[in-house]
Amino acid sequence: MGSPDFLRTHAETPLCERYTVGGLVCSLATNSERLLAAARESFPPLKGPSSPADLALRFWVDDDDAARPPWPKPYVRGLDELVFIGLDSRSSVLADLRKRRIIGRISPALAGDSRYWRTVVFPILFSIVAGSIGLVELHASCVARDQKGVILVGPSRSGKSTLAMAFVEAGFRLLSDDRVFASVQRDGLLAFGLSRPLKLRRDAVSWFQQARAVKHMDRQGEESVYYIESKEPATQQTSPPCEPRAVLFLERQEAPGFRAIPMDPADARHCIEMDVMAESTRAIKSQERVIDALLALPCWRLQYGGTRPQVIAEQILRSLLEPAAFGR
Repeated sequence: MGSPDFLRTHAETPLCERYTVGGLVCSLATNSERLLAAARESFPPLKGPSSPADLALRFWVDDDDAARPPWPKPYVRGLDELVFIGLDSRSSVLADLRKRRIIGRISPALAGDSRYWRTVVFPILFSIVAGSIGLVELHASCVARDQKGVILVGPSRSGKSTLAMAFVEAGFRLLSDDRVFASVQRDGLLAFGLSRPLKLRRDAVSWFQQARAVKHMDRQGEESVYYIESKEPATQQTSPPCEPRAVLFLERQEAPGFRAIPMDPADARHCIEMDVMAESTRAIKSQERVIDALLALPCWRLQYGGTRPQVIAEQILRSLLEPAAFGR
């Protein structure tokens, strides 16, 4: 018979650190130094005086668990405020959205796989709890220069990652690829992401010299994808939040051209809300504040295609974004 306390809710997790996540405080308690190291690669450490955590994580690593990679696709199921995430045959996580708490039982091999935590586990966990802690998750990429950012919203294959890479070549930093979290704090609207590599499809790799040298690739269905890791050392891979200055809604087309149209606020709201998960009444009010702040920014529908992404990025900088604000 299995243990009645499978997640080891009463086990000792003496190691504890705190991090800042989009202006919020996240605490992590564990018994594994390797898991703390993975967290440090994903979140900047909290500096200054301690304050109550907006989200509490607690992971107990079972040294007797012999599970090994490759890891199966995570299994996620929810009921009301509880969400269960299965990570391998014996590694599981339970998220309590009402209490803003996540607990889990993890195998040593999984705890030591820092890349998997950065690219899979932490993004899944924050997607699940985003609304309950006052965040809005966007299907978007985000780039920034200094503390000022541009959010690139769009469905799959709209060119978010490709344009983000072109902005990186133009001197911007990649804040997040494919998923962006936004929040409203005392200092205003913030956008942030998790420390994940930028993903390019095969047809986009030829545009970028840096991408052509990449050795690591993967398969998504029948397609090859390439991952561009940050050039920063592992201890400096976290990218600080930015203040968004514009939101671009991408519509990629086969015909060559570049056309920017001011986005109707109702259409922009619909595009943002269609990916927002249903939450409690209190969480919905927090998310509405964030969405209203996003819609107060210049919002453009960008129809483009048929030319180098570097050219499109330059046209965006020249015609849509305030040159002085982005150091042009």
